[in-house]
Amino acid sequence: MKPVVLITGAAGGIGQAICTQLIRRGMRLILADIDDAQVRALASNLGEDAHPYVLDLTDHECLVGLMAYIESKFGRIDVLINNAAIAVVEAFDERSVESITRELNINLIAPLVLTRLAIPLLKRSVDARVISTVSLGGIFPTPESPIYCASKFGLRGAMLSIGLDLASKGIKVGSILPTATDTPMLRKEAVEGGNALQFIAPPQTPDDVALQVLLMLDKPRLERTPKPSECWASNLAMLFPNLLPRTTRLLQKRGEKGMRQYLQSLRQRGLVDQVDGVWRLK
Repeated sequence: MKPVVLITGAAGGIGQAICTQLIRRGMRLILADIDDAQVRALASNLGEDAHPYVLDLTDHECLVGLMAYIESKFGRIDVLINNAAIAVVEAFDERSVESITRELNINLIAPLVLTRLAIPLLKRSVDARVISTVSLGGIFPTPESPIYCASKFGLRGAMLSIGLDLASKGIKVGSILPTATDTPMLRKEAVEGGNALQFIAPPQTPDDVALQVLLMLDKPRLERTPKPSECWASNLAMLFPNLLPRTTRLLQKRGEKGMRQYLQSLRQRGLVDQVDGVWRLK
């Protein structure tokens, strides 16, 4: 019997890469995303085992409806992948309260609520899994993205705790901690002059993250990262949080150089252009 997988943010760059790999493994996918056109196009490309479901993750009634749909159509969930997230790069003292709460709702509250709602259906699986896409931003804080970091710090801690709690109940929980990934979201950040620290090293590809999901399925553990060296460096830096101002200044110039190189690579690929010194997405 084919495993049943629910994935949020399915139509995004990382989501599509994960879905492609899971379809190749012969799994049935529920593709949850707020973008109606994109998620239906993705389902059409993936074939009959991909089922689109349009929803707003911040609407908890929609999440309850999603569980009812899955129960009626599939009867269980074998794998829940909490992948959806947004990143708003804006100074904290300039952000609106609505913007802050929306980012927290999508990145932190929604995956926790969805995981809780999914547990009855996960318990019907013989090999239940919960995998969450966290971020290296869940270890190392960046000045331009305080709410994103807050959400990812929180999600990482929650999933570690939930993993310890659910292990004895037959549900394996793990998180993927990607560094900067070459997706439309990252390109938008680069064009808008966002968090330079993401570009200290060249961004990885969505396929790099998807590979970690496959490894998590084959060899479950609490955390995996596509770039272990960066994860170790971030953990080491956080042993001395009072040195963060100095550490951040030292890394900033290297990151700014990396961001310029990334923008040039995007221009060579025909994804951005520069008009009067201003970068723009095509």
